[in-house]
Amino acid sequence: MPTKVIMPQLGESVVEGTVTKWLKNEGESINEFEALLEVNTDKVDTEIPSPAGGIVLKLLVAEGTTVTAGTILAWLGQPGEEIPGGGTEPETHSPAKVPAVTQVKTASPESAASPQSVRDLGFISPVVAKIAHEHNVDLQQVRGTGQGGRITKKDVLAFVEANPTGAAIADIPIWETPADGDLFRPTEMMFKEPTESTATRSAAVTSTPSAAPIVGDQLIPHTTIRRSIAEHMIKSKSISAHVTTVMEVDLSRVAAHRQANKAAFARDGVNLTYTVYFMSAIVSALKAYPQVNSSWSDEGLVLHSAINIGMATSLAEAGLIVPVIKGADGLSLLGLARAVNDLAQRARERKLLPDEVKGGTFTLTNHGTSGSLFATPIINQPQCGILGVGMVQKRAVVINDAIAIRPMVYISLTFDHRILDGASADWFLAKVVDTLQNWAL
Repeated sequence: MPTKVIMPQLGESVVEGTVTKWLKNEGESINEFEALLEVNTDKVDTEIPSPAGGIVLKLLVAEGTTVTAGTILAWLGQPGEEIPGGGTEPETHSPAKVPAVTQVKTASPESAASPQSVRDLGFISPVVAKIAHEHNVDLQQVRGTGQGGRITKKDVLAFVEANPTGAAIADIPIWETPADGDLFRPTEMMFKEPTESTATRSAAVTSTPSAAPIVGDQLIPHTTIRRSIAEHMIKSKSISAHVTTVMEVDLSRVAAHRQANKAAFARDGVNLTYTVYFMSAIVSALKAYPQVNSSWSDEGLVLHSAINIGMATSLAEAGLIVPVIKGADGLSLLGLARAVNDLAQRARERKLLPDEVKGGTFTLTNHGTSGSLFATPIINQPQCGILGVGMVQKRAVVINDAIAIRPMVYISLTFDHRILDGASADWFLAKVVDTLQNWAL
């Protein structure tokens, strides 16, 4: 009997993935657990093993296509076996988690009597769904003002205000909401309404004005990672009120401590880098000023109990990825160093798991490794801030009215001005500076 190949849910909050490459063609044989395809989720590439041995009877999803968890991607079997129902179109196979995009179908008396009158509502966010369910609103009666006619939270609230009694809906399904359902994506659902779909988002990114190529120009197609980065950066700038403050740090004591302990860390198989010290200083500052370890929401400020620090890691020309050190406040310097080494290595080898790039509450980016002195990084949504570290270099500085040579570095904090004011942002950054400059030897 033919076997389905299903898009797995590659993490607790991963609800869709992009088929980036099929490793087998139709008609080719494959062994059980042999890699069949590559899937990209949140800039993480993962190989999906074959659930059975046999031959590839049918590939249903083309490379570059994004589908929800539970979608049938292909059929495997033995030569001559027939695929149930023809198997010409991808289907959804009751995934363990609810897909990210909810296509809403109402069942009002009018729509039941006249199916032609029911319009396709497209993407309905959990926020909109929850409000509609609470106020018994038939979304077929709500005019959407969002992009492409999408119904937004404001549209539903305006409808409720104009129609206090609501509009009865017969046999309305129980809607999944961020509060009580499996459809939970912190970045997009707790703090803002998500856009339509990955395919639509990609189209939106590529629809921006661009120069027309002329003879001799070369067109390099965007990778999935590059599109994801572009979308995330544009979103961040449109969401948060970005402000950057810069301070200078004398790393003399840190440099001395590192020099004295590099060999001991190496014996444990760990490379002691400056990044680890900045991680530790960030933890101390977040403990002192927990408001920085927060996210903005319309209902109020969400103070995160966990300190999960994202570490921006370059993938060379392939782009950038941000693995997250979970529970950084519970790790020693050795533990932080081991986590930094491990995540950075696996990021460059494309071996990260999707959940390892999620859940960050603050981000560190060490742009100084390429020679940059200071920068104004873009906030990794929905976080409050991101710390940028420039190149460490020896410079002449004035200490006690005398000129001295010290290892100096500029650090910058880009913060969400909706959450922090200039003074509170500077207090946090000053705590980072103080921790580094007074490192215990």
